Amino acid sequence: MYKHFFKRALDLSVALIGFIIAFPLFLLITIGLAFANNGRPFFFQRRPGRHNRIFSIIKFKTMNDKKDASGNLLPDADRLTPIGAFVRKTSLDEIPQLLNVIKGDMSLIGPRPLLVQYLDLYSPTQLRRHEVRPGITGWAQVNGRNAISWSKKFELDVWYVDNISFRTDFKILLLTIKKVIRSEDINQTGQATTKPFNGSN
Repeated sequence: MYKHFFKRALDLSVALIGFIIAFPLFLLITIGLAFANNGRPFFFQRRPGRHNRIFSIIKFKTMNDKKDASGNLLPDADRLTPIGAFVRKTSLDEIPQLLNVIKGDMSLIGPRPLLVQYLDLYSPTQLRRHEVRPGITGWAQVNGRNAISWSKKFELDVWYVDNISFRTDFKILLLTIKKVIRSEDINQTGQATTKPFNGSN
């Protein structure tokens, strides 16, 4: 009952209240990032959701679009703006995703939505992570986040799919708050962003 009805109702209620409460902060960050990113405070990207349905995820844009002499984007670490680094470290870049939750594309808690091009690289077991709505946070995020391997991350995602309950979601929520406060496992060692998944790592 929780998985098929109450979870969505709870998502919608909490996301609406949360966005209203966070709106002043949302507006302040939007203005700051607009100055840092030449009027582009948001980052939109197509991601696969439940049953592989594609949607556009919205996040705060933490990196600028600076390019080298050949017209190629600079490495992620070189494009991460000071305000972007702060927003990412504090996980404030996730606030706009409350709008994705309100729309029904995402859940507050579930496997993180990854890149569309990864769909063809998943094993049948790994693909089961798309049996539920993707989440702003999830079981993998509170058990290593970006500091664990892809294979371990997918193992944790599938475990969540098989063990969804109010108790599990509440536990993940509490652990997420703890992780955010301590700024734990934001990136892999030596990386500004997570290494791409190639089907084997």
